[in-house]
Amino acid sequence: MARIVVVGSINMDLVTTVRRRPEPGETMSGEGFALVPGGKGSNQAIAARRAGAEVTFVGAVGDDVFAEELRRVLHDAGVRVSRLRRVDGPSGVAAIVVDGNGENSIIVVGGANSRMTELDDADLEAIAAADVLLCQLEIPVPTVVAAARHARANGTAVVLNPSPVQELPAELWAEVDIAVVNEGEAAQLGSALDAVPHVITTLGADGAIYRGPDGITLPQPGVRVNVVDTTAAGDTFTGALAAHWHEGPEIALAWASTAGALATTKLGASASIPTRSEIERLLSR
Repeated sequence: MARIVVVGSINMDLVTTVRRRPEPGETMSGEGFALVPGGKGSNQAIAARRAGAEVTFVGAVGDDVFAEELRRVLHDAGVRVSRLRRVDGPSGVAAIVVDGNGENSIIVVGGANSRMTELDDADLEAIAAADVLLCQLEIPVPTVVAAARHARANGTAVVLNPSPVQELPAELWAEVDIAVVNEGEAAQLGSALDAVPHVITTLGADGAIYRGPDGITLPQPGVRVNVVDTTAAGDTFTGALAAHWHEGPEIALAWASTAGALATTKLGASASIPTRSEIERLLSR
């Protein structure tokens, strides 16, 4: 069982379902609404745990009505929450619109995630003891840099999902072992990814492609499912990949693609992330 530390975001997702997404200035009737715990860090932590890893989450919630529910969802998934701190102000939120084709538009307000500006000694100890550090970019970049640097210094593999995509300092790229990006992110980041030994580019329904340090590529076919909501698919892919990276890229890609596909078959973020048994069942077909 891989030991993973996720340093990242946790949000309450406000999910509205519509037949189609509104045009600018248009008011329209929605078909449904739900409050669903999410955030890229939390989603990836739950995905890694459900895929079979031992997971510790390092992050922050606020002092609002969402905080305890966000903590509970991680705890109930089996993720260790001793490093989840509480800060003044609102928790992170994401306003999500999902259309009739399962495609989504998302607006994220950082809240407590923006207050993750430093790591304490206990956070650093957890990172040093882990097999994998998993990070995204919904918390301040200097915190991600500090986590990655400490991981590299202690032999912990660094997986970065550079989303939401932005220009990053060379000092961060120098610490990254594995990058997980979608096609759009890969195009925006361009040559910055050349410094990363292992790069996985997700291709939606078409699967993913892996590029190793020797330049050799490995395609991973997509898994066909009935798509309901794509909200947490990328996060589920990344969490499952991190959980099985120690078994090699080919096995990790198979787990990740299968888990990511299953995540599109249900509405919401954390609620849609499949269990290990569900992933294994589809892998065995």
